[in-house]
Order: sequence, then C-alpha cells, then structure tokens
Amino acid sequence: MSETPTHPSSRTAAPTGWLPGVEAVCYGGDYNPEQWPEDVWKEDVVLMREAGVNLVSVGIFSWARLEPEPGRFDLDWLDRLLDLLHSAGIRVDLGTPTAAPPAWFYAAHPDSRVVTRDGVTLGHGSRGMPSPSSPAYREACARITRALAERFGKHPALALWHVHNEYGAPVSDSYDEHSVRAFRRWLRARYGTLDALNTAWGTAFWGQSYGDWEHIGAPAASASVVNPAQRLDFARFTSDALLECFTAERDILHELAPGIPVTTNFMATSCPSMDLWRWAAEVDLVSNDHYLTAADPRNQVTLALDADLTRSLAGGKPWILMEHSTSGVNWQPRNVAKRRGEMARNALSHMGRGADAILFFQWRASRSGAEKFHSAMLPHAGASSRVFREVTELGATLGGLTEVMGSTVRPDVAILWDWESFWAQDLEWRPSEDVSHRERITAFYDQLWRDKIATDVVHPTADLSGYRLVLAPASYLLTDAAAQNLREYVSAGGTLAVSFFSGVVDEHDAVRPGGFLASLDDVLGVGVDEFLPLREGETVRLSGGALEGVTADVWADDLAVREATVVSTYASGTEGGPAAGQAAVTRNSFGDGAAWYVSTRLTGEGLTAFLDEVYVDAGLSPDRALPSDVETVRRTTPDGTTDYTFVLNHTDEAVTVPLPGVVVPTGAAPTGGEVQDSHVVPAGGSRVIRTVRR
Repeated sequence: MSETPTHPSSRTAAPTGWLPGVEAVCYGGDYNPEQWPEDVWKEDVVLMREAGVNLVSVGIFSWARLEPEPGRFDLDWLDRLLDLLHSAGIRVDLGTPTAAPPAWFYAAHPDSRVVTRDGVTLGHGSRGMPSPSSPAYREACARITRALAERFGKHPALALWHVHNEYGAPVSDSYDEHSVRAFRRWLRARYGTLDALNTAWGTAFWGQSYGDWEHIGAPAASASVVNPAQRLDFARFTSDALLECFTAERDILHELAPGIPVTTNFMATSCPSMDLWRWAAEVDLVSNDHYLTAADPRNQVTLALDADLTRSLAGGKPWILMEHSTSGVNWQPRNVAKRRGEMARNALSHMGRGADAILFFQWRASRSGAEKFHSAMLPHAGASSRVFREVTELGATLGGLTEVMGSTVRPDVAILWDWESFWAQDLEWRPSEDVSHRERITAFYDQLWRDKIATDVVHPTADLSGYRLVLAPASYLLTDAAAQNLREYVSAGGTLAVSFFSGVVDEHDAVRPGGFLASLDDVLGVGVDEFLPLREGETVRLSGGALEGVTADVWADDLAVREATVVSTYASGTEGGPAAGQAAVTRNSFGDGAAWYVSTRLTGEGLTAFLDEVYVDAGLSPDRALPSDVETVRRTTPDGTTDYTFVLNHTDEAVTVPLPGVVVPTGAAPTGGEVQDSHVVPAGGSRVIRTVRR
C-alpha cells in the first residue's frame, strides 16, 4: 500500500463561486491519462491551456490501476497528475471509479454479477456495475472511495467529486439473488403486511396471492405477462437500490472532504431506469450527459428538451453539462459527424438553458478499446484538425461569457414528466403499441421550441402556481396527489391541456372506480367510456373550429361530455373513424381557469392549431417572426435587470434578429459596443445578446 501524503488545503475561507475556487464558466472534459505515457501528460496540459480548458474529470474508469489488488492502492500516479493540473490552473472533478470494478472483483465475487430478466448472467469485460444490491460490491465501493477521499480530499486542485458514471447505463436492474432478497426487504418497508401488498398488486387476478414473503421473487421472465404492479414496484426498487449506492459514497466524501460538492452524471432523457426527481434531491449539484441522436434530423430540439429537463431537476440553479461530443459518437448505427458550428450551437443551447459548465467526453481520443471511434476534444488528427480549432474557438467563446453565470431561465410553461408513469405505460398489453409517451412529449415540446416559448419540465406534484400553461402530453399514471395538484392549479386560474391516454391508472397501475379518466373528469368536464385505438396507418379527420379538416392518427376516445364545451368533433362518416360525429377536442371552465382535452394524436399543423387556441387561454404569444429553426432562449440576472438571449441559427442562411442589445464579446463573435436594434447571425452561427431592461 502506498503512503498517504497530506495536501495542505489552499482554501482558507468559504469557497467562492458555485464550485470551490471556480469563478468562470467551466470548460473541459473527461481526461483518462492512464491510457497514455506520462510524457504525454505535459503535452496535454499545454494544449488544454491553449483550448481554454479549466476543469477536467479524472479517475472515472481507473479502479484497476488505483487498486490493482484488493486493499492495495497505487495512488501516486494520480497525485502526480493532480499536481500537474493544479500547476497549470486546471481544476479537477475527481471520480470514484465504481462504474468499472476490476477483474479481480468479478473473480472473487461471481455472485455479484448482474443477472438479466431472462436469467443470463453477464460477464466482465465491458462497462457497467455489478448487482447494485451485492454486499461485496458495496463494501468494495466504500473502500476505494474512502482511500481517494483520505488522499485527495484536501488537494488544492479538487473542485468537485464525481461519483460513479452514468448510473443505470448500460444495465440497471438485476435479477440475482442479492437483488431478490433486497427487493423483499424493500417491499416489507413499503407495504408492511402481505395483505397490503396483495391489495396493491391486485394478486386476486390469476391467483397470484402471496402468503409468505419468501415466495416473492423478482419479476423475471415468465410464461406470460408478469403482474404489472410487481413490475412497476421492481422498477421503483431498482432506482432506489442504485440511489443507495450513490448516497453511500457521497456520505463518505462529505465526511472526509467537507466543502467539496458531490455529483453524479445523470442521463436525463436517455436512461429511463432512474427516478431523477428523487436523485436530484441527493446530489449537491446536478450534472448531465447528453449525446445527439444522429438519425434524428431535428436533434437540436431533443437536445433542448434534455437541457430543460436537467435545469428543472436542478430547481433552476446552475448545472453541469458533464459530457457531450465534439463530433460523432461510436455506438449508434450511423455515427454522423457534426458540421462546422454545430458543436458550438449544441454547447450554447445547453448554456442558454442554465448550464454554467460545458464539458465533453473526452479530452484525448482513445487509440484502443470500444470507444476509439468516439470524437474527442483532441482527436486522432491532432491539434491541426478542424475539430480542435473549433474546440479552441468554443473555449474562447465561453471565456467571454462569465457575466452570464448565475442568471436563470424563467419559463411560463411546464410539461409534466414522471418516470414512474413511463415505467407503467411501457409495460406489456397496452391498448396500442403506437402510443409513446416520449413521442407525445417531444411533439408538444417541439411546437413550443418552434414558437420560442421557454419551458420547464416538472413532476405532476410540483408547485405549478408560477406557470401560465401546464401541458400533460403523457400522464398515463396519476396519483391522487398529482390529480389534486392539477385540479388546484386550474381552479386558481391556470390553463391545463391534457392529451389522450392520461389519468388512466393510480400508483399501483390500477384503473380507478369511475373509469379511465376518473382522476381528472371533473376538471376536464369529460369522461372516457372506451378507448378506440386505430389500426396501423389509419387516420381520422376532425371537424369544427381551428381544427377543421385536420387529420390525426393512432387513437380516438369514446368521450362522455359532461360540463365541457366541444371545440372540435370527429368528422361524420368513414372519415371520422370509430368515433365519427363525437367530441374530439374539448375545453372546460373550472374555477378561475380552463382545462383542455385532446382525444387523438395531433401532429404538424393540427398540433399547432390546437396549441394556438390553448395559448389564448394562457395569455401566451408565439414568436414566429424568425424561421422556426432559429433557436432562441433567454437567461435573466437574479435582479431582473439584464437579459442574455442565446440565438442559435440552425439554418443554412444568415438571419437578422430584431432584438435590441449588445452582442456579448467573445472569441467567436463581434466585439460588443453600441446597442443595436437588430443583429445578424450567420448561417450555422450563434450569438449571445445582452439587453438591459429600463
């Protein structure tokens, strides 16, 4: 075991800035120096300084080198690295390497390996953690975390702790015996008695009642569909088991390195196995990884949704973009390279939505291993490459945006987002495989993005009082508390719009007495007598109002209209489909507010027309003066005196933005000066415009 030197702390007072010792926009990425000879490290540091890097994440996959044998640590190389980075003025986000247990761990503890739902035991040689419920794994995590905290907790380069890496990816749930036993303990704590469990799970169906806790297993693959309430609870258990792993490491770091914030990198919209509303309350700072879906021609919209969700998880406070890519990635069917300017637009879209740190995976491209074709800040082509030039340009841009730090986004609209509802909706034997919660949320969000309307993403039980409009595109599961929250929001004057297949079940995936929409039928003024899903490729035509002649697909409801006003109907005859002549879109006055219900899948012009009517109720005005693919998002200083509008031109033509203000001077934009009434943003370019309110 190596000796443990002490590092006198350079922090003689409370940390300034949002990270200890950091008072500028953070810029950098994952740094994996163990892949390179030490003589390369000095070259890396020189190039980092040239690129404007001031924060790097290290040690994330280094467990095998840090602890080559159980209990024997080799930390001297990491000490030399941190000293080198500190001497260059580069701060460190130090990882606990618990996402990559060494080969010796798997050899010593084969019972800790993940078992899939189909009973396959996963081996070593890839990435990803063992069973999160394995006692041996948790003990090993605590040992390496404690060793790192004792050695480096006062190192002057340390700004942040980075626990694990992307919990839940590539695997999350495990059906091994440790997980089965932990699941039973979790169920005892949740339900107390078997009678309560049997009631919650509806085990009278198919004769599934339990008379002994030991008879309950994980919901592994079976002859037919497994009890959906059990599946839902196992998803909740899995999120909690992973969270226990995080908090155990976090508590060690808090104990041994007080004053240094602790985070773990979420994957907000791409890793559905964690209830990040619960996780966000346990991290000191929210951080997130995001990668474009190359096959999506409008992936700038899903990027923005991901960033808005991350800001919402952070409660509107500054957050960290822990990873994104400089160009193509390596795991998608077609790993499309980013065009010139796209990397900067991606980074500034995240920053415009509240990120005060912009980091990549990774600094230097790996020559070997599974990710050797993943882009990097310093690509295989070296410092003379286009990518590195753009990396350096972006560093200069971010270096000029320090004044933006600490400002916030103040949306008027909220979209409901609930992982538990998604887990339930994605189980088997739903009315139509064409119904996707992600598709509906993205469709509604895309329209808001085009209309330049800032949006939060919130849990259904969150405080909604500050929003003019709340959208529920996909709220299949609504608890009683969530339904009451929506009811109170509308009654107090809010505007609510609900899409089909929402409010269907309670927290146990059980249909409420009163029917499919019973949780919201009073506020919406309608009930659903029957679902009428459409055949593949089948469409229906709407009639009346702004939706006259609009075509929809996938779904229709047999609506029972009570107090609501019918805004549009399904057309008569065959064009109207199974609900021909019946209500399709309704509006209901409830208290001082209004609630809308749309019973079919609207897209394109139909969704635009629907939301235009809803906007009127909410007092919102879409901004359609600019091309729809010119993105704008605004941050405002805490005192409300200054706005920073991020304008990102995703088109191939220059646009003139009619906005009074000054372009914030950066390395990639004109020097700021006199206030102008409009600003030209070049094709594929970006600007940040400062406007002082009078």
